[in-house]
Amino acid sequence: MTDHVKTVQIPSIKSLDDILPREPLLMMGAGPVPIPERVARANSVVINHLGAVMAQVIDQVKSMARYVFQTESPWVIGVAGPASAAMEMAVVNLLSSGDRFLCINNGFFSSRMGEMAERVGADVQTLDVPVHCAADPDEVERAIEAFQPKAISLVQGETSNTVFNHSLEEIAKRAKKHGCLVIVDAVCTLSTMPLKMDQWQVDVVITGGQKGLSCIPGVSLVAFSDEAWGTIQMRETVLSHWCFDVKLAENFWHKHGYHYTAPVSGIMALHEALKLVCEETLEGRFARHERCSKALQAGIEGMGLDLFIDQASRLNSVVGVKIPHGLSAADICTHISSVYKVEIAGSFGQPIVRIGQMGEQCREHNLFRALHAFGSTMRDLGVSVDQPLGMAHLEAALQSR
Repeated sequence: MTDHVKTVQIPSIKSLDDILPREPLLMMGAGPVPIPERVARANSVVINHLGAVMAQVIDQVKSMARYVFQTESPWVIGVAGPASAAMEMAVVNLLSSGDRFLCINNGFFSSRMGEMAERVGADVQTLDVPVHCAADPDEVERAIEAFQPKAISLVQGETSNTVFNHSLEEIAKRAKKHGCLVIVDAVCTLSTMPLKMDQWQVDVVITGGQKGLSCIPGVSLVAFSDEAWGTIQMRETVLSHWCFDVKLAENFWHKHGYHYTAPVSGIMALHEALKLVCEETLEGRFARHERCSKALQAGIEGMGLDLFIDQASRLNSVVGVKIPHGLSAADICTHISSVYKVEIAGSFGQPIVRIGQMGEQCREHNLFRALHAFGSTMRDLGVSVDQPLGMAHLEAALQSR
């Protein structure tokens, strides 16, 4: 019998030099963000993932992470994956089939933990928050009293619509009064604004590397309170997720043993990113982020454009700008990228474009370049803006702070 199986041919592949833009783009979208040179250098290092040097690096990553999370809890775990993987680790370890789970839904990303909980068979109730609003502590408490969940989830900053849940502390403390575990998504906010895990009685905080920490995408962190860790240890059913089983992850992150081959280079990059946060201090970092974001917002409004969220509930980490009539997010993002080599982001269902203010994005030279490119793009696309006034407002705001 003749064998007609064809040999797979070597494909014709372009080099990265032929694919990437000749001039690197300034990454001013909703993440990933530019990374410092020290982080980039660390990301090129590969060592034995089970050796004594790695054990020392891991111990320092946990120590620095506890400072950034503002927790004394020892239960910091790294995740070889995006922030969504850290979310999933938290959800699948804390919830079992039939457990009641309240998802406070501000938008595209805050709804994700509810979807994850449904997949493990939890009884999920969603409290939908109007798109322009922060979650209201009274409404959350009423929902908790009626549903009596084992755990609740909420996001500190909803990246998709640029809403800031400014009552996070109050919501967490009320939830704890009712015996709930509190899971917080701090993916775009950790190290950009205050979050005090222990003081605010938060049980789980999740973050990714590629936003406020100015690290590479694909490495994440999750911190568990003693209560949350105790809940995990008392779990009777075997977890269906092997990679995300924190009892197995503990072997690497706390006992210097083997779980799977860790993302060595990513952990090295995370170490340097956390060290930069510690060197700047949280207080200094918070002040820089607030100063730069408020200046950018002043510049955008000075041009005559409208911000999407009112000041009280506006997220500083990612700024949402209403799209002028007749344009689309794709029109704006494509033009500013191709002509001015600045990258900003569209949204997930909202009529806005988003400009990031996280980590290395929050530098004065980046603000001036990004705002000038944004104003020029508006003018190129036929929108009447006062670009000189916007730039003047940006400069005045930076000088006044």
